[in-house]
Amino acid sequence: MRMALALGRRTMGQTWPNPAVGCVIVKDGRVVGRGWTKASGRPHAETEALAQAGAAALGATAYVTLEPCSHHGQTSPCTDALITAGIARVVAAMPDSDPRVSGTGFDKLRAAGVEVVTGVCAAEASEDHAGFFSRIERKRPMVTLKLALSLDGRIATATGESQWITGPEARAEVHLMRAAHDLVLVGGGTARADDPSLTVRGLGPMPQPVRTVVSRRLDLPTEGQLARTARDLPVWLLHTGDAPEHRMADWRAKGVELFVCAKAGRHVDMTSALTTLAERGITRVFCEGGGQLAASLLSARLVDRLVVFSAGIALGAEGQPGLGAMGVERLSEAPRFALAETRVLGADVMQVWRAR
Repeated sequence: MRMALALGRRTMGQTWPNPAVGCVIVKDGRVVGRGWTKASGRPHAETEALAQAGAAALGATAYVTLEPCSHHGQTSPCTDALITAGIARVVAAMPDSDPRVSGTGFDKLRAAGVEVVTGVCAAEASEDHAGFFSRIERKRPMVTLKLALSLDGRIATATGESQWITGPEARAEVHLMRAAHDLVLVGGGTARADDPSLTVRGLGPMPQPVRTVVSRRLDLPTEGQLARTARDLPVWLLHTGDAPEHRMADWRAKGVELFVCAKAGRHVDMTSALTTLAERGITRVFCEGGGQLAASLLSARLVDRLVVFSAGIALGAEGQPGLGAMGVERLSEAPRFALAETRVLGADVMQVWRAR
């Protein structure tokens, strides 16, 4: 099963709205087929593994990281493919909460005489499929918030200089994290100050995440890197009804997709924004700030994973804080996280926190 999980991770961030599933087929103690969900969400892992196994699938065991699908979509159900191939036993990490499946895949296999075992490596699989489940069950993607901070919690100097607070090892880790998410998200302030490309670099040719900016009035430079490359790699902008028509027209002319979201005070309502992204099929969001967007997500309890890179540098009170105002008056009102991992990356420290 751990081999199947590793295979599924190969395309994590590329299969949305489908989950990144892995499948291994074993017969007489030998692996005869391996598969994983391909970019764009199909073919599915099971059919890929069955194609590799061929006739050896007869009487074999299939290890799969999620309940095989049982409904007709753009492809035939994986349960049918497993039954037709003569698979004798299916070991699945966990059930699929998608209402179109939700136990019917297991029921269909058992009705055909296939032995079904569930719950193997369920915790690991739940972690890998968290974004898919979040979209199905909570109607929003899973959100990872990344902060790169000085020792005193600053993201830039008083003049706005921020490149680079952390070292090359930490930045390489960020590119790996971008690659494992469907969409990279920043606020308008970050887009204006840094002119980011928001692409995955240093990992060779690969599909890129959707690059997205939250900007209430679309007051972003139309000559920056995102605008120049929008026809080559997707760029989405999340705004409110306050955005002027001429700015909307300018961005559409550059091939950018625009999405109108509700407003919360003077900002984009992030619950509305995430619901909008889920409706477009997004399951995993990697947010890279800035401070106001990070504060909005935290205040609304929308952050599932918090990744903090701490550098051995102090910028002082005049530096720009990593988080904008959150209106917290009592400790009991503050969002709390549980520490899941600590790693040293070069001269920096990475901590991964999970929402309680």
